[in-house]
Amino acid sequence: MNFSHPRSVTLIDDDDDFREALAERLQLEDLEVRAFASAEAALKVLTADYPGVVISDLRMPGMDGRGLLTRLQALDDGLPMVMITGHGDIADAVDALREGAYDFVAKPFDFDRLADSLNRALEKRGLVLDNRALSAAVSRVTPDLPLLGSSPAIVRLRTVIEQVADAGMDVLIEGETGVGKEVVARALHNSGRRRVHPFVPVNCGALPSGLIESEMFGHEPGAFPGAVKRRVGLIEQSHRGTLFLDEIESMPMSAQVALLRVVEQREVQPLGASGPRQLDLRILASSKVNLQFAVEQGQFREDLYYRLNVLKLRVPPLRERREDVPLLFAHFLARASGEHRTTPPPMSTKVRRTLIEHDWPGNVRELAHFADRTALDLEVPSGIGPREDAAAGLADRLERFEKAVIEEALHRHAGDIVAMTEALRIPRKTLYDKFRRHGLRPVDYRLQGSGRS
Repeated sequence: MNFSHPRSVTLIDDDDDFREALAERLQLEDLEVRAFASAEAALKVLTADYPGVVISDLRMPGMDGRGLLTRLQALDDGLPMVMITGHGDIADAVDALREGAYDFVAKPFDFDRLADSLNRALEKRGLVLDNRALSAAVSRVTPDLPLLGSSPAIVRLRTVIEQVADAGMDVLIEGETGVGKEVVARALHNSGRRRVHPFVPVNCGALPSGLIESEMFGHEPGAFPGAVKRRVGLIEQSHRGTLFLDEIESMPMSAQVALLRVVEQREVQPLGASGPRQLDLRILASSKVNLQFAVEQGQFREDLYYRLNVLKLRVPPLRERREDVPLLFAHFLARASGEHRTTPPPMSTKVRRTLIEHDWPGNVRELAHFADRTALDLEVPSGIGPREDAAAGLADRLERFEKAVIEEALHRHAGDIVAMTEALRIPRKTLYDKFRRHGLRPVDYRLQGSGRS
């Protein structure tokens, strides 16, 4: 699943000269344009999930714009249609808006007015197509499928995991916070012969101070005051399976010395035991910092680093695999919706913008938390939402259109009120009310008119 970025336009107008000129102008905006002289011809090639929008004249021989709108809604009710109409057909255009047209512009129009409407319609179309892809992805994803994605970085990582899953070598996994280092470790374990034995994760940064050796290595009864019974340490619990040492850079130096013997000899000696116990285990370690740099800074033992670093796997941050964000989001949204017993909500413009534009410094973990909030319909983080006009309703669009029509009349008649009331067929008082509402002053256009003469 990838985000859609529709850039296609189907243009329908029976005026050959106008159609050709507008098609050329749209192509200059880097749009893919297909132009037709009739609605019937366009319908032969338009399909559901068409990655674009339709621009059509309202008045045409044969099937008119409103008839085309009905056919398009039957084909795909999420396909935006922008109407082009004359001033005398505004009432019909308003009816078309109520019937489901996205917007309309009146001839003659300023191209920027059409471009603004078209860009918003394309964004809406992208949202519709992304929601459909998201719904399909949610229905397909396997809840426990690790390392989702098709980016080159994640494909390479999966390939290496498959190649070394059954090898006996220890592995050092490096990556930023939240990239999924434990997911990689579990994939290594679950893909190999050790999958039938324990996978023991150890968060080295969360081990209680003063009890690290007891937690890691275990102890015998009487090994120290309060040790009334034998405790099997985390290392021994991983016998025949996999020991995963997460955030190993946070392990104190004293514990690193004891761990070195485990790594070298594959044996552990619990506190109070008379001798070591042999182990069969594979050790996977992860770090969110560059361990070689930590060694150079004297913060990590060099001998332990080289013992662990038989094979190094780097887990890429999300910013290096942005094409995987939609599928990962679908996976986490399906999981979160299942946990919260909710139906996965449709993707809003604000959510879509967040997925596309956010840098995800917290990586996959941050994306998973975002999916949790989305599943519960909680607020999207501020500062990344859509433009204010992207969600404009019918009333807002009619207001913009009315202002554009009045401004065009002011220009055409140089602010002549009598001429404007006749052309627009509205009373003088109504016209002045509209001037005040839209912040327009006829005197400004009279000055422009006198300047042209």
